[in-house]
Amino acid sequence: MAESMLGMKRTGRCTGFTRDNIGDKATVMGWVNKRRNLGGVIFVDVRDISGVMQVVFKSEDDAALFAKAESLRNEYVIAVSGTIVQRDEETINPNLETGYIEIVADTLKILSEAETPPIDMSENSKTNELLRLKYRYLDLRRPTMQENFVLRHKAVKVTRDFFNDNGFLEIETPFLTKSTPEGARDYLVPSRVNKGSFYALPQSPQIFKQLLMVSGFDRYMQIVKCFRDEDLRADRQPEFTQIDVEMSFVDESDVLAVNERFIKRLMKETIGVDVELPIKRMTYEEAMNRFGSDKPEIRFGLELIDLSDILGNSGFKVFSGAVEKGGSVRAINIKKGYEKLSRREIDALGEFVKTYGAKGMAWIAVDKDELKSPVTKFLSEREINMVLERTGAEYGDLICFMADTNKVVFDSLGALRLEIAKRFNLLEGKEKFSFLWVTHFPLLEYDEESKRWTSTHHPFTSPLDEDLGKLETDPGSVRAKAYDIILNGVELGGGSIRIHRHDIQKKIFNLLGFTDEQAHERFGFLLEAFEYGVPPHGGIAFGLDRLIMLLAGKSSIRDVIAFPKIQTAACPMTDAPSQVDDIQLKDLAIKLDEEQIKGQ
Repeated sequence: MAESMLGMKRTGRCTGFTRDNIGDKATVMGWVNKRRNLGGVIFVDVRDISGVMQVVFKSEDDAALFAKAESLRNEYVIAVSGTIVQRDEETINPNLETGYIEIVADTLKILSEAETPPIDMSENSKTNELLRLKYRYLDLRRPTMQENFVLRHKAVKVTRDFFNDNGFLEIETPFLTKSTPEGARDYLVPSRVNKGSFYALPQSPQIFKQLLMVSGFDRYMQIVKCFRDEDLRADRQPEFTQIDVEMSFVDESDVLAVNERFIKRLMKETIGVDVELPIKRMTYEEAMNRFGSDKPEIRFGLELIDLSDILGNSGFKVFSGAVEKGGSVRAINIKKGYEKLSRREIDALGEFVKTYGAKGMAWIAVDKDELKSPVTKFLSEREINMVLERTGAEYGDLICFMADTNKVVFDSLGALRLEIAKRFNLLEGKEKFSFLWVTHFPLLEYDEESKRWTSTHHPFTSPLDEDLGKLETDPGSVRAKAYDIILNGVELGGGSIRIHRHDIQKKIFNLLGFTDEQAHERFGFLLEAFEYGVPPHGGIAFGLDRLIMLLAGKSSIRDVIAFPKIQTAACPMTDAPSQVDDIQLKDLAIKLDEEQIKGQ
């Protein structure tokens, strides 16, 4: 920072000084974090990105300087020069990096005055999040927020260093590309030069990174912005950042091994956590059967118990009917749940699972001398005893049943076990970070609405070799060479080995309902590239925002994105998206449907 601009030159950040600097002259610059006037002495905490330095103004030393210090208010931007001294014993703050020293000021320059902030700037701010986002530039001054972005910076640097050390090249791919409407909606960008035509912002660099493998680059990575026009949740944004990776001449184990080493190094160098390798692996089928989720939280029990063979022929039609229709009857045993939950709370759990498609929840409570339940009267003594034995029921337990299609049973019981874990603090004392690979996902899903198969991941995912023969006879049972990485029940990323054989790719497109012409229209440039020699290849993409959220111990990715959007995909600070001038629309040959706009 040039002296000619400010009349002073910063000699270091606030926490760049230690007791070794006692007696030195120093100049710090930053914001007034706090001012305390004790009569003849004023203490000012100066804050910058590194932390806080206490500055002292004494009226006996310089009355004019002291008067100037009296005019300071929180969030003023100032420059202060003086001598670094040892703090008096009674003012030492061992909780601060600079808690043993302070600057006795001899020069003060007010660089910028500040109005009273419209939001609470304290570390434990209770300010409404919408207001915080409107004044995001102020919210980002808080040290806890800045720590999130220091962590993000470290993670990005470690990522680049690791992949560079392992032979990967970082290559940028286009933001303006072709729309391939599969899955989430594309964000479209109208072309002024080619009126009536549109670019799409990429949902991922998937096709381009595969083309880079065709080009012979062998190992690619990119930290890249992606865009999806979808409904938002706490862990979703319309624009997000991926760590994108692709490798040639590999199988599934190669991709997982490289990325396990990346996770280990990332965790160690950012937050000092050791990750034991290899990371646990679990098939999709096992994850669903045990936890009701393809991103299971495995740090506590409450595993699902299949009771279909016991209750599939019972006199209770809710149970038997579900099994007859191809569904299942499953349960979780909430240990001591009957002791901890009132009848009203049990009924509330029944309402809770309805939000996941369930029609209700049956239950059996194991009391001292009897069972309490609204359903035991429909079950035989043998069925009841078998249920109690399989669930390991003991006095005080609450067995919660779900009977429906497998999807509803998995969704509702999977959510219920998480809700119980939250209420009963089942994660207390568990390891802070638990990674898991989930593998062998279904290749295809059947969409009842469109009456056709859709890709579980994307249409370039390779089937397992042993399942290739089922593509034509039983496509729903075909498993994919696909894998997700899970951290604490949150999906951090996913990938697959890609199809590199023409005959298999054509079969997949046919199963998805694409004619040859449709496939060529959407993916022609990729399919043409595949005519010129394509290596076996595969990769993965990590959600950087989610990863940083979990490392920072936050519950929303908005806390680790500098300028995030809200649930409506709007920015409260800039008021984006906004209307544009008619002349801009005319240049693009676009005419708005005013009636549709009014009706939204």
